[in-house]
Amino acid sequence: MIKYLGSKRTLVPVLGEIATHVGARTAVDLFTGTTRVAQELKRRGLQVTATDVATYSQVLSDCYIATDATTVDLGELDDELARLAALPPEPGYFTRTFCEEARYFQPKNGARVDAIRNALAADHLGSPLFPILLTSLMLAADRVDSTTGLQMAYLKEWAPRAHQDLELRRPDLLPGTGATVAGDVMETVGLLPTVDLMYVDPPYNQHRYFTNYHIWETLVRWDEPAAYGIARKRIDSRDPSTRSVFNSKREMPGAFADLLGRVRAEVVVVSYNDESWVSAEDLTGMLHAAGHEMVQVLGFDSKRYVGAQIGIFNPSGEKVGRVSRLRNVEYVFVAGPADKVEAAVQGADVSRAGAGVVL
Repeated sequence: MIKYLGSKRTLVPVLGEIATHVGARTAVDLFTGTTRVAQELKRRGLQVTATDVATYSQVLSDCYIATDATTVDLGELDDELARLAALPPEPGYFTRTFCEEARYFQPKNGARVDAIRNALAADHLGSPLFPILLTSLMLAADRVDSTTGLQMAYLKEWAPRAHQDLELRRPDLLPGTGATVAGDVMETVGLLPTVDLMYVDPPYNQHRYFTNYHIWETLVRWDEPAAYGIARKRIDSRDPSTRSVFNSKREMPGAFADLLGRVRAEVVVVSYNDESWVSAEDLTGMLHAAGHEMVQVLGFDSKRYVGAQIGIFNPSGEKVGRVSRLRNVEYVFVAGPADKVEAAVQGADVSRAGAGVVL
């Protein structure tokens, strides 16, 4: 998986166990991001729908969730990955913007990204292999970038991995069927199927995924947008339409309560943390107000995201602030019928994700 703010890597086993112990057969991952949780649910045999507004999330979902591995000709896929990997470098927009005007990638790798992405647009657009091949390219670029994991800035000195050569690998595809629903969840939630379990992991604060991962947006859209600033962000980052209601401290609580009231699932599982704009008590109240009989909360001590570990820097790369805390509490709320909630909380091995306690 690509490096990602808010990744639920350590919580994935617990979330999977919750789904198993409530007996879920169908699920929706409402803010799927990298699809890490959706993949775990699909791996456990659930019929999964993944949804997100991010264009790159939709491609990842088409690869991992909507694609049935048993229907893919792996020989054909490997042959095409080998062909793409052998293409001569072709410096273009990606190289100029993200390797020369900025320093996210070495130019040698940027030129290969340009060549491979151009070939995907020419040879595979609309084909079943397109999301798989594009996912392979995204993961390959992520392995040779020079960032802390966010694309709001790049490292002052090249990260050691940035000197490595771009390498296309076959994504780990999963058997089974699933679906991708693209769009803002505030608009798509009513279009989603009624399911046994819905996982909700919204943005916690003002940090915007559209700008934090603007390079992936551009790599997927391949639209050569005008760019600005040292970070070379897309010009539409300034457009209000690319902002989420969940990034507004004033609007988020009301929007969150409204969303939870429109979710159609027997069991709702919500991830949140103690740095968010809604307290654990308020979120528990929202879930009860949405009609859930019981709400239980698991708490997990967790490291903060990598940017918090290394400090606060200005655009010139100078350290300008101190980090106030290095750890936080990740909450998992389980809401639904009492028997389902109790089975989930008692059955989940919370120790696998750290010091878990029932609050």
